Formats: sequence, C-alpha cells, structure tokens
Amino acid sequence: MMRRAAIGVLALAVSTATLVVGSPPTAVRAVGQVTEVCRFSDQRLTEISGITLSRRHPGVAWVHNDSSGGPFVYAIDLATCRTLARVRIAGAPARDIEAIAMGTGKNGNPIMWVADIGDNIDGWPYVWLYRFQEPRTLTDSTVRPRIFRVTYKDRSHNAETLLVDPHSTRMWIVTKQLAHGRIYELPRPLSRTRVNVARPIHTEGGMITDGAVNPDGTRYVLRDYVNATIFLGLPVGRQQSVVSLPFQPQGEAITWTADGRALLVASERDPRLLRVEVGP
Repeated sequence: MMRRAAIGVLALAVSTATLVVGSPPTAVRAVGQVTEVCRFSDQRLTEISGITLSRRHPGVAWVHNDSSGGPFVYAIDLATCRTLARVRIAGAPARDIEAIAMGTGKNGNPIMWVADIGDNIDGWPYVWLYRFQEPRTLTDSTVRPRIFRVTYKDRSHNAETLLVDPHSTRMWIVTKQLAHGRIYELPRPLSRTRVNVARPIHTEGGMITDGAVNPDGTRYVLRDYVNATIFLGLPVGRQQSVVSLPFQPQGEAITWTADGRALLVASERDPRLLRVEVGP
C-alpha cells in the first residue's frame, strides 16, 4: 500500500538520525549479534505485523498479517518457520489487526489477545480486542473469542502495539504517531457490553510499530522501524537500553525469546525471522 511504502522511505531516511522511542536514550548499541533464525515460506504470510511466543507449545510462536490478512493467526515452528496451524477468529471484524500478545486467565490457562487497533484515519469511534484461550492442539481450527470494544479518553488514534502483563490482567495500548505516541492503560476488568475507555499515562516516541513484555514480566520493549528500546518493569518503566535493529523493509513485529535474553523480529516483505541478542 502507498501509505506503507511511504513509511518505509521515512524509516530509511531517519535511520542515520537514530530515531528512538521513549525517553532520551542512555546509549545506543550498534547492530550486532544478529542471527537469521529461519525463513518463512508460507505464501499466506506476506505482511507479518505481530508475533508472540506460545505458552502451551515450546518452540512455537504465533504471528498474524496486517490489515489485508483476515481474521487469522498462524502457529509457527521457531526452528524452521514452518506453519503448523492456522486459526480463524470467528466473528472478528478484522478491520486492521496490528498486534498479538499472550496473557494468563483466572484459571492459569494461557490467553491470547489479538488487537484490531489499526486506524490509519485516526477516526474510528472504537477498535476491538479479541480474547481466547490458546489452542491446546496445533491444527487448523476456529475459535470463538470474547470481543471487547475500546476507545481512548482523548480522541481516536492509530496503534500497532499491545502490551500484556503475563501475571495479571493489566494491559496497555501504545499509539503510533509521527511525532510521538502515548501509552494508554486499559481499564480492569474489560466490559463486553460497553465501550472500554483507555486513559493516557505516558508520552512515548514516534512511529512505534510493536512491543512486548518479557516472559517473566520484568522488562518490556517498544520498537520503531530502526531501534528497539528496552524498559525495566512494567509501563511506565525505566529505560534500560536502546538497541539498533537490523535493516528490514518494514519492520513491525517483535517479541522476546523464552529466556528473555534476545528479541525476535520480523518484517513485512521480508521472509527472515531474526534474533537480536540484548542480554539480561
């Protein structure tokens, strides 16, 4: 799409200017210790926009496409990038799915959150979150989610990032704007009958395309097209470091490895799944 091509050009143009997210960085590390994990060969995965680790299936991640990808998430073998299953989210409008994250239900079961929060016109009256238990078996299937409507306290926003605390029901959306975005905290518990209002709690950098909380809930990361900024704690956390990411045509997806010592990143129009070491 023309909008996305323009963003890619912008990302390339600002790469030498060290565009970062969050507060002013203490240090920016050069690209280093980057490993190509595997390459996606599934022709359905043309615009990977979000990624999260499975909680039920070791060595598996879930990914989704951008706005044209429909109401689907895909289970991926992290050793080979082979597609293990496609899951259809029944009843999901899937207007512009932009993020995916794992949480924990009241009974301890792993919960998958899929965020239909893209809004290129900054004008939708509300966006959607889809919640369902992570499938126990990796086979093509259909899930029937709980659907939640969300709006923002100030006005409509475009967003591509959902952060979920792995140990509680706390969740945040990070908006994506050219100059700067904001972290919005979602109410608890979410209502299925009324529109949930997210409130702003902190200003972040511009062009944030994804983020994730690490598996033990002690750090989170926000990425733009050039850098990944790591924070200690949960939002609003204290900035720990800024890591320069390897060049990708349109890098949007990011998550942590299971040990929390590296990041997995993917891009639209790029078949590579990359691992970026960040340390403890």
